[in-house]
Amino acid sequence: MTLPIILVLAVIVLAVLLFVSEWVRVDVIGIIMMTLLPLLGLITPKEAISGLSSNAVVAIIALIIMAAGLEKTGAVNSLTMALHKIAGRSETRIMLLLSGTVAIISAFMRSIGAAAWFMPTAKRICRQTNIPVSRILMPMGFSAIIGGCITLIGSTPLLLLNDVMRISAPEAESFDLFAVTPIGLALIGAALLYFALFGKIIFPVGHWKENAGGPMSKTLQRSYRDISTLFELHIPQAFAGPKTLMDLEIRAYYFATVVAIAPQGGTKNFAPGTDDVLRGGDTIVVEGTPEMVKKLAAAYKWEIKDNLTVFAEDLSPKNAGIMEAIISPRSEMARHTLHSISFRQKFGVNPLALCRGNKTFVGGISDILLQPGDTLLLQGRWEKFQILKEKPDLIFTDEVQGHVLKTDKLQYAIGCMILSLVLILGFKVQLSIALLTGALGMILSKVLSMDEAYESVDWMTVFLLGGLIPLGIAFEKTGAAAMIAALLMGALGSVSPIILLTMIGIITSFFALLISNVVATVLLVPLAMHVAVAAGTDPRLAALVVAIACSNTFLLPTHQVNALVLQPGGYRVIDYFKAGSGLTILYLAVMMAALSLFYNI
Repeated sequence: MTLPIILVLAVIVLAVLLFVSEWVRVDVIGIIMMTLLPLLGLITPKEAISGLSSNAVVAIIALIIMAAGLEKTGAVNSLTMALHKIAGRSETRIMLLLSGTVAIISAFMRSIGAAAWFMPTAKRICRQTNIPVSRILMPMGFSAIIGGCITLIGSTPLLLLNDVMRISAPEAESFDLFAVTPIGLALIGAALLYFALFGKIIFPVGHWKENAGGPMSKTLQRSYRDISTLFELHIPQAFAGPKTLMDLEIRAYYFATVVAIAPQGGTKNFAPGTDDVLRGGDTIVVEGTPEMVKKLAAAYKWEIKDNLTVFAEDLSPKNAGIMEAIISPRSEMARHTLHSISFRQKFGVNPLALCRGNKTFVGGISDILLQPGDTLLLQGRWEKFQILKEKPDLIFTDEVQGHVLKTDKLQYAIGCMILSLVLILGFKVQLSIALLTGALGMILSKVLSMDEAYESVDWMTVFLLGGLIPLGIAFEKTGAAAMIAALLMGALGSVSPIILLTMIGIITSFFALLISNVVATVLLVPLAMHVAVAAGTDPRLAALVVAIACSNTFLLPTHQVNALVLQPGGYRVIDYFKAGSGLTILYLAVMMAALSLFYNI
């Protein structure tokens, strides 16, 4: 064993310890690798920074920008609203529909992003159908992880595959975008069948009730104790209407505010004024105390729904909320009333209360002469607040969430995604260049500004990958991978290709659970390729097994997606072991069967 091999093994141990102990952030670990390896003379300075310009890193940057563009155009909102309509109330149907959708989305973007996008939708559907959220979030998270194996850009290990494979075999033929699609589809198909047959047995009911939350922050809830609840009410056909909101005087008599109206067969109104009309068959959303809203419903014989249904997506915390704003000294609103400036119609948000000094006014606030320094409590959609914050009239006391949706740019965003796929499949353009072309298209078509593109990139992931790729180079260059492979083959003896690849899959699954799947990919791909060459097996298949098996992480909440749903689902570690044990075995079995079928092992 040479000194360089000893040094590189010591650096690997250091990296693993840093990952497991979490003493420093993961991007700092990447930078440590980039600086330590050339200082020890294990690789050249050029090799140390080569990871930042690798195909995988550039592809990830482009993918993140395109995902941000799709979100900016409201593509996700449109999809989740469609899912709401067709999900029904069947637990199995809801689970399979959400899990399957997230799996397909994960094939073209990072699994953590797909799971995060759909988690609020899953929680709202569970609240409306009285299904424990724990029965839905775990299979959805598992599906997001597995869905990353449908294409070569779906998971970080598969994105890294070609780059890391060339470290050991520069002449090796690269895998194309859909090389893993048959295997990925087989894996997600088997997983969904497993969930459908055994879901009610393996997934927990939940150890605590999921909190529905409210439309405003905890700080505001403490300041405005009676103004944090939205109620959806249905107006029966027998209602003696039509009547305007001014006629009903709901705010004056019940200290409640109608913040949204869905006319029967009409367009939703998210900032109704006093002249807006209510008719039988309409659905409205009212903000107020439970006691006063019950009195309002009883007075007019309206039906209070258990949860938001018609407005579940529109007024979810992801899309709407309550903000506090102060009238600035240079505001044109000063010395005017909210009614005289048509505040609701002009800005598209609902005033709920007005604070002046130590007094809070709820009733009659539309006719109060405004003064600089007055504080308004406002309810509305985040996109409206984003527009309002750019005006000099109001100063918001908290950061405005969300962003202005560019729904008119949706076709451009989808077109840029299709352009990237056409370049990859039709013209065999390198993955990173094709995806970067799509990202550039979103910027040139003004789906995103350049600043928004920069802000969307997860630079922590970029520096993590940029620093770990040189570690793989050092592992191969020093001969450490070849030495360990020779030791393993000496211990194993002569085995068949299918047994060897199965063992590689099992070892990879074990390490991916304990350390980062990126580290597992960088270290195990070169090692597996050397072992495969020594055993007379195709080294490309060994590398592919490692990249796919790195997603076999269901036994512990160590994967990012599993960690994401851990708290919202009320899960314990034992829940993952119970639900993930069978899936882990099934994953390995289906992976090897698909490899045998499609790659003739």
